[in-house]
Amino acid sequence: MRTLSTITDPIFIKQDHSVLDQFFLKYMKDERDLPFMYLMIKLFCLFVPAAIAAFVMDNTTWYWWALAVAYAVGLLWYTGPFTLMLHNTSHRPFFKREYKIGNRFIPWGLCPFMGQSPDTYFSHHIGMHHAENNLEPDLSSTMKYQRDSFIDYMKYFIHFLFLGVLELIQYHKRSNKKKFMRQAIIGELTFLAIWIVLLFLNWKATLLVFILPTIIVRFAMMSGNWAQHAFIDANTPENNYRNSITCINNVYNQRCFNDGYHIGHHLKPHMHWTDMPQDFEKNIDKYIDNKAIVFEGIDYFVIWLWLMLKRYDILAKHFVNIGNTYQSQEEIIALLKERTRRIV
Repeated sequence: MRTLSTITDPIFIKQDHSVLDQFFLKYMKDERDLPFMYLMIKLFCLFVPAAIAAFVMDNTTWYWWALAVAYAVGLLWYTGPFTLMLHNTSHRPFFKREYKIGNRFIPWGLCPFMGQSPDTYFSHHIGMHHAENNLEPDLSSTMKYQRDSFIDYMKYFIHFLFLGVLELIQYHKRSNKKKFMRQAIIGELTFLAIWIVLLFLNWKATLLVFILPTIIVRFAMMSGNWAQHAFIDANTPENNYRNSITCINNVYNQRCFNDGYHIGHHLKPHMHWTDMPQDFEKNIDKYIDNKAIVFEGIDYFVIWLWLMLKRYDILAKHFVNIGNTYQSQEEIIALLKERTRRIV
């Protein structure tokens, strides 16, 4: 276990802007989101030409397969930053009101090339997940699963992969959330229609550019959500301090816009990502009082892996003993095991 150390995760530091920065800032709502603009342009310039090349090149040649490998590696490298850019711009519109059409570019211009069907992430995350907070009505709730079981995780993932969008549409219909329901239907059907048409044109390229990335990205999102909500206090599963975790001082936060602060995000869904480290430090007493689980130096996907391997000893080494609440590693391991039990 560790004691709480100095937070090194990114915060906003005011600085002079280049001419190009100033040009972009004319259209943006918040200068703190400038990294999103450059990431958005980079991903468009990398993945859209590569996707087009995959369809027009001869897919029997070695250089097509080289492109395929490069595309897959690039997708794995950028899935995290892209998904968290999508996440943040779902909570906080990226462009100013007079340029709001620009907010459609990420979900409709980039999502199809990054394993995401347009608008279904927004419909799921904003319209359902935050409203239900990992409790029983939440379609991505982890409560009913044994959260250190790979078999249970695969049940969770396969159910989401094949039934997730259908259940999401039904949820919005029951809840009378017509806008979110339309977004899920239009986004998913459009994406599937693209698959079907392009499969007839070039099945190898369609598999590479659209189908396999969707499976990979949905696996990554669900394993991330699994770890974010793996350690739940069965006595108060609605308590955000006790149904989520926080991960500090890791490379993932540097690359993925402080996504490790999941407790803070559920408490304040519209808080800007650069404010999260300071908000955590400011409210540390509340984390201590609620016996929140905090890890240092690892991220959700590493936590997911150690859970699948039941390596509680490694998790305990990265556990931050805020408030000096626990006296031994054995006590921490007992806490973590208790919090991963299936909740009926």
